[in-house]
Amino acid sequence: MSNDDKLIDFSAERGKRIHDLHDKKLDEMRQAFEQALPLPKGKKNSKGKSKKR
Repeated sequence: MSNDDKLIDFSAERGKRIHDLHDKKLDEMRQAFEQALPLPKGKKNSKGKSKKR
């Protein structure tokens, strides 16, 4: 059979599509969170709050 090199592994292709769909959903969620709770882009606070005991 000369068509062996043109065979497609459907399980591998499906895995790629599922991975792409998850990445797309993750990016959408990340963008939604960045809009709702924007991270401060200024200087980082090196001192943490001291706990009162």
